[in-house]
Amino acid sequence: MPFLLLTLMLSLLSTASHAAAPQASSSSEADKQQVSYNALADILQDDKSRADLITHLREAAKPAANGTQKPATKAPEEKSEQLSLIDNLVNTSQHYISRIVEKVQKLKRTIDSGPQRAFNMERFFHALTYFLLTILVTFALFHLIRLLVRPLYKRLGRWGHDARLKEAHWYQLPASIFSAFVIDIGILLLTVAAGNLFTQYVNGNSVLIARQQVLFLSAFAIIEFFKAVLRLIFAPNFDYLRPFPLSDQTARYWNTRLAWVSGLIGYGLMVVVPIVATQVNYQTAAIVNFVVMLALTLYASWLIMYNRRNIHHEFNLLAERSMAFFSIILRALGHIWHILAISYFMVLFFLSQFDFAGSLTFMMAATLKSLVVIGLGAVISGLLSRWILKRITLPDDVNRRYPLLQKRINSYIPGGLKILRVLVVLAVTLSLLDAWRIFNLSQWFLTETGAEVVGGLMHILFILFFAIVSWTLLASIIEHRLALELGSGNRPSARERTLLTLFRNVLAIVICTITIMIMLSQIGLNIAPLLAGAGALGLAISFGAQTLVKDVITGIFIQFENGMNTGEYVTVMGISGTVERMTIRSIGLRDIYGVYHIVPYSSITTLSNYEREFGVYRANYSVSREEDIDQVNSILTEAVEALKQDEAIKGSLIGEPIYQGVVALGDQSFTVRVLIRTKALEQWNVQYALDRLVKIHFQKAGITMPKQAMRVYTEGEGDGRNGGDGALKSPGETF
Repeated sequence: MPFLLLTLMLSLLSTASHAAAPQASSSSEADKQQVSYNALADILQDDKSRADLITHLREAAKPAANGTQKPATKAPEEKSEQLSLIDNLVNTSQHYISRIVEKVQKLKRTIDSGPQRAFNMERFFHALTYFLLTILVTFALFHLIRLLVRPLYKRLGRWGHDARLKEAHWYQLPASIFSAFVIDIGILLLTVAAGNLFTQYVNGNSVLIARQQVLFLSAFAIIEFFKAVLRLIFAPNFDYLRPFPLSDQTARYWNTRLAWVSGLIGYGLMVVVPIVATQVNYQTAAIVNFVVMLALTLYASWLIMYNRRNIHHEFNLLAERSMAFFSIILRALGHIWHILAISYFMVLFFLSQFDFAGSLTFMMAATLKSLVVIGLGAVISGLLSRWILKRITLPDDVNRRYPLLQKRINSYIPGGLKILRVLVVLAVTLSLLDAWRIFNLSQWFLTETGAEVVGGLMHILFILFFAIVSWTLLASIIEHRLALELGSGNRPSARERTLLTLFRNVLAIVICTITIMIMLSQIGLNIAPLLAGAGALGLAISFGAQTLVKDVITGIFIQFENGMNTGEYVTVMGISGTVERMTIRSIGLRDIYGVYHIVPYSSITTLSNYEREFGVYRANYSVSREEDIDQVNSILTEAVEALKQDEAIKGSLIGEPIYQGVVALGDQSFTVRVLIRTKALEQWNVQYALDRLVKIHFQKAGITMPKQAMRVYTEGEGDGRNGGDGALKSPGETF
């Protein structure tokens, strides 16, 4: 804060110093012009010199009159080889050293050739009397008005005190602080107006005295304005009007020191130096300028080093209360702030010795630009940092229709704002370099390199924005279709869900690839070799991974043929289970034992899908051969009719059963069959229910299942081959 106030104070002095400094060198310029005019008059007065001048001018005009021109000087050939980084650094260093030497020589010539005036004691003290009288009247009037309005300050202080202690309106405290500042400015304007009125009538009828009085009033206005800014920040006498949490001791300390520095710079450079230059001589003014700037630099350096640790501690405390982005910057600034501040005053000191008129103007203009750039950058970065921490909440209806849209928005927006914050920091850095003439930003924009960099950066940002928006819209549309329930109550089919999931994955890969390729082309990389290399690499991978390519191609055809979808029950490679996952190269099956199987598409030669339209239960029942066929068919029909009446099963039946009668005839039994069409995957439920009913109905009707008969031969008995007659056991003796 003190360093910023010092730089702000110096920026306020720039206008007045720029107006006052030419007066210090006006006499020197006038003397040079007078010498030139005298020399020209001497030439024109002498006949021979005048004739020689006319002849010389006509000889110089002959080539232009004849239409001939002197051969143009051949420009040196441009170097084909670019300079290295070390060469550029050396050339830059030599350029700045040569400029410093030139400035020193110019300063020496200015001091040596400056006009020499004899000091007029009577004129000096005559002007000093009016000058001191102006100072006395101005300060007396200023403090008198401040004393009269002091009760108003106290009232504003009580109002601000009430705003701190009570739950008042948010604008009450800022309004009291701003009102006190406006009163300060009003007092200053009233004093300056009265001072100008005084100088118009009390100036000894001397233009020189009136000019010196105006110099003082200009310096007084600027310095008191800066002191009003100090009182706005520190409020040493009214702590309730203090906008920052500072103690009374700290506020008085910095208010006094900075006010003293502002008085030294303002009255020294804007009043004392110009008066010495006009009343005494230019050489004495240069010495006074050196002494004033040296005293200012030494005092500022001592003040900075004396408070280095305290301000470092204040930076750390401020960093702890700030956001993470500003915390890093503040902690780094706390370590080097004193180096920057001392360097600033050292540069100001040296430049002021080389150029009285332009150095302070340059420093103050650069300082003012720097403060404005840093302020705007801090405000914009602060807003971006606050927006980064915020999260967008979409309505419940939108979240229901687009489940992942809110999550995507809250992941993309912070990333985009961080990119913008980096660009703001970069812009602030380049603007600061341009303000101090280290880097010519406007000229760089006009160069081919600058146009390419800015254009490429804008194109990259637009490409990223377009890619993110496109992906968000397309992915949201796909997820809208993949939602379990839509507003109309319709649900996408399993095939549609599978294809949309695969399409979303492919779309993400395609958008990322195209975006990266375009961004690489925008930064100057030739992507043609990259594309050719990617094609060759893809061809090599294809030869080395034929199975993988076969998996992908087979999977594509299976999907287009609607062979299976996620959630369906299939049999592949002898494995039966539910399809849980489908990728571009394999499927994941979960069998009835809970085992998870991964089957590549290329391994699928036969695919059995149990969920296509309907299922069929082919019921076969074998009974004893002695049973009556018609009775068996009648009992089977009763069992099927009972099945059709079952509330838990009849919803799974499609159409009427088909009785095929006897389909097999054996030695001990015959088999009857009935075909029942069911919904997909319901045939097993129908099987369990029908088998139960058939068993119950057959048992009630006395229909028995076939029994296996077995012939048993004893030793000595047989079929006649062993001399026995052989005997066959009765059916009741069957084993």
